Amino acid sequence: MTTTTSQATARHMLSLPNILTFARIAAIPVVVGCVYAQSIMDGPLRLRWVALGVFIAAGVTDFLDGYYARIWDQQSAFGKMLDPIADKLLVASCLLMLAADGIIHGWTLWAAIVILCREILVSGLREYLAGLRVSVPVTKVAKWKTTVQLVAIGFLLAGEAGDLIFPFVTQIGLLLLWISAIFTIYTGWDYFQAGIHHLIEEDEK
Repeated sequence: MTTTTSQATARHMLSLPNILTFARIAAIPVVVGCVYAQSIMDGPLRLRWVALGVFIAAGVTDFLDGYYARIWDQQSAFGKMLDPIADKLLVASCLLMLAADGIIHGWTLWAAIVILCREILVSGLREYLAGLRVSVPVTKVAKWKTTVQLVAIGFLLAGEAGDLIFPFVTQIGLLLLWISAIFTIYTGWDYFQAGIHHLIEEDEK
């Protein structure tokens, strides 16, 4: 029975949706490494396009893993756990690298801080509620927030290389980052409201 269970677990972990999620995590050091080599080590601007290309591919896997999990009925608890973690790792790593790069600077750092703090808050809330066997579903606004966030980071990854083709690429990215931060505050409060009554009920037991 134990062997059978282990084999079933391995099949779930190595399903195509989960492999796509693992690929998204594997893309993180490539994206960060390209930006680091271009900016910190004064490498060629084409590394920005490599970083953007890998980031876009990672974003596509975010759509495909959920799509294939649904149509092939390969949804699993492991996949549901790993998918949002992969998203948060990708976003957080890119924001930190872009801040070190100087693309995100000044007041815009607050937008990045808001986004990172929200992700930590929601992750902590989800982890606690999971212990109570309470799920917090992803809202449509949260999906829009993620989309705007990824598009913003894409523009910022292009950075100086993008500005050479269209002068306002970086500025558009910074504007979208602020819009994403506003969505982030709204969805963070929305999730908190959805989970707070469960926390109160637990305290009253």
